[in-house]
Amino acid sequence: MQITLRGHDYRYAAEQMMLTLFPNERPGTGENTLILSLSKGKTWLSAAAKLTYEGKTYTAARRAKTAELTGGLTDDRVCQRILKLAFYDAGVRALGKEPPWGALTGVRPVKIPAKAMLQGTPPAQAERLLRDTYRVSPLRRRLAMDCAGESVAAQRALRSDEISLYVGIPFCPSRCIYCSFISSAVDKCLPLVEPFVDALVREIQAAGALLQETGRAVRTVYVGGGTPTTLTAEQLDRVLSAMDAHLPLGRCAEFTVEAGRPDTITGEKLAVLARHGVDRVSVNPQSMSQAVLERMGRPHSPEDIRRAYGAVRAAGDFAVNMDLIAGLPGDSAAGFAQSLTEVMALAPENITVHTLALKKGSRLMEEGGDLPSAQQVEHMLDAAWAALRAAGYSPYYLYRQKYMSGSFENVGWAKPGFASLYNIAMMEELHTILALGGGGVTKLVWPKTGKIERAANPKYPQEYLRDVDKICREKAALAPFLLETKGD
Repeated sequence: MQITLRGHDYRYAAEQMMLTLFPNERPGTGENTLILSLSKGKTWLSAAAKLTYEGKTYTAARRAKTAELTGGLTDDRVCQRILKLAFYDAGVRALGKEPPWGALTGVRPVKIPAKAMLQGTPPAQAERLLRDTYRVSPLRRRLAMDCAGESVAAQRALRSDEISLYVGIPFCPSRCIYCSFISSAVDKCLPLVEPFVDALVREIQAAGALLQETGRAVRTVYVGGGTPTTLTAEQLDRVLSAMDAHLPLGRCAEFTVEAGRPDTITGEKLAVLARHGVDRVSVNPQSMSQAVLERMGRPHSPEDIRRAYGAVRAAGDFAVNMDLIAGLPGDSAAGFAQSLTEVMALAPENITVHTLALKKGSRLMEEGGDLPSAQQVEHMLDAAWAALRAAGYSPYYLYRQKYMSGSFENVGWAKPGFASLYNIAMMEELHTILALGGGGVTKLVWPKTGKIERAANPKYPQEYLRDVDKICREKAALAPFLLETKGD
């Protein structure tokens, strides 16, 4: 879509709304056009949208009182709100329907009702905000309100001197067709794995010194990637032993390791995880269809998934998460329902239902494929919600992504008592997440303002190894922030 701005430069806001309304459109391409204008009078600030879509033109306007403009970020929010709503109204006229999340464009829709509830707004009034201001559909409102309740409970449970920890292991046995994560196929970079573990142990030591100096405790740990269990049992033991030795884990309430791919799970590795206090493991089939697995480039079978799950259950008292993806190439609503039925029969504590997102850098984005339609994906998700609720699972966190099929969402479902505190804290940005390892992104959260500052580790193993001295120095440099915000 060709986007022309008049009287403002809020291009990102326009592109966000474009992706919400028209997820198959890309900025600056195609024949469809949008002219989005902003003008300020004595009493009113006015936004106007002129959308030409599939040869027809649609217009809409929104306004706000200039008295709302009080300076700084408030002005930006007011301007962006009416610009996006004007575009939204024109887009809905063009489409003849409203998208599932209405006019919400952000990654984290739960933040809106959760923030209102933390400020004392009754849940029913917070839901009306989603309905009346953002025109969110009834099903998505219920999802958001369920997750908002979990978010509020999590925020009230966290202490001001606590942080969470992410450890990134950027290796996989092979790369799936939909994946854009910076991970290296281990068969192509085997000589880098052992030096990476050495470097990671050094960063763990640096992080431990930082946390001891600033009096911070680790509340949750998440070891992701990549696929952490691509490491050997000995390498996993070295990493986890370093964490035990150097990090303040005495208050750790949840310790997750993504086993992910069943072709990386062995009894020896699971014994290492159990010995080091890991209490939550992900075993991620994505699909239980052999044909769909082959299309994804995952060299394992549904039976391999069942064997890996059985091994996890036999190895220790782990809570288990299993991921499924709605909208994979070659899948159907019936096929996805069958995958969900098979996963639910295993009775994991958590099931995460993702919607396929076409990500830059993935082979699927570059090569394309016979993807299910947005309507088919909607059927997959609606059926999944009904089945999961009937089986006693409840939604506890959700997020959205760019280029997601049908502009839907990813949702984590949990049995009672098994909502992942890390997932909530990370996605809702409830407190600081300290990230170690390849591709880890530290999120520094200022408690009083909610401001987020990010500091990224190098994505590629070669860069991580090259820069490990600098990475350790950067960890030490976080001490002033952690000391300043400790009591907030």
